[in-house]
Amino acid sequence: MRQMALIIILLKAGLSLDLSDLKKVGRPAVMMSCIPASFEILAFFLFAPHILGITKIDAAVMGAVLGAVSPAVVVPRMVQLMDMKYGTSKSIPQLILAGASCDDIFVIVLFSTFTSMAQGGNANLKDFVNIPISILLGIVLGAAAGFILSLFFETAYAHEHCVRNSMKVIIVLGTSFMLTAIETWLKDIISVSDLLAVVSMACVLKMKSTAFVSKRLSEKFGKLWLAAEVILFVLVGAAVDIRYTMEAGLAAVVMIFTALLFRAAGVYICLLGTRLNLKERLFCMIAYMPKATVQAAIGSVPLSLGLPCGKIILSVAVLAILITAPLGAIGMDQSYKKLLCRDKDGDSHLRP
Repeated sequence: MRQMALIIILLKAGLSLDLSDLKKVGRPAVMMSCIPASFEILAFFLFAPHILGITKIDAAVMGAVLGAVSPAVVVPRMVQLMDMKYGTSKSIPQLILAGASCDDIFVIVLFSTFTSMAQGGNANLKDFVNIPISILLGIVLGAAAGFILSLFFETAYAHEHCVRNSMKVIIVLGTSFMLTAIETWLKDIISVSDLLAVVSMACVLKMKSTAFVSKRLSEKFGKLWLAAEVILFVLVGAAVDIRYTMEAGLAAVVMIFTALLFRAAGVYICLLGTRLNLKERLFCMIAYMPKATVQAAIGSVPLSLGLPCGKIILSVAVLAILITAPLGAIGMDQSYKKLLCRDKDGDSHLRP
């Protein structure tokens, strides 16, 4: 159910994205997908052994668990900003949306590598090579699915077999679940990003469909999201064991905020050379703060694998969700009107 809710908002995001806007984003989006997470993992690697008393490799595992931004918190707000035209002339929501989608893949691959090392295995070069392969294959697979769907809908319309928008929603959802299943089937052979495949499919569907059809589909997925949002956060909350937060203590809070400072520095470096002013860069830092979905999904894995650091990692992950998810969400909601400009025509570009 959690995955279904996430798919719904990713489809809504894809149907709201304009590919020409993504082209404007360019280099910063690629950097945002890995540099902030790398800075945060580095912070854990450097400071967690001293603050929390764990080994270097356990600190790397902890950093990989904590390094991902939460698409469940970030994506809906970026879609809302695109709808309201806040920051879209400089492609700020598009930048954050694209970066956050790839950020999770990067972190999860690093997590699997570090856990293997913590269990006594070795880092596999193949795991690191799989990151760009996963991104590219996800985009290609999703684009192919979107093209086939648009062809099917247009062919049916040409032959006067009108497919109702509600039926299109069901077909698109079914195809998204299939893309998710393909990632599971191929995971032992080759890495494919199902999240990017879903967004890519929705983007191509929007590009190939008439404006009216894509607008109607976007509206319908927006209505579905109202229910999916509640399901997603209830399930994330259900995955959190509140007992572990008490054991983490003040040291864990200090470590979380230290890592967030490193993450903010990473975001700032990614935005060097762009036309974003200081306020807009500050908004990007706030938007890259929340943690919830990935931490709820993988926070308990080290404990289930029997790693000695499992309990402290879960404790810090739970605490990070409780601190950063509301802080990031409230921060974005309260600051976007002050930090971003509302756009009329969207002529300016992110790159200088």
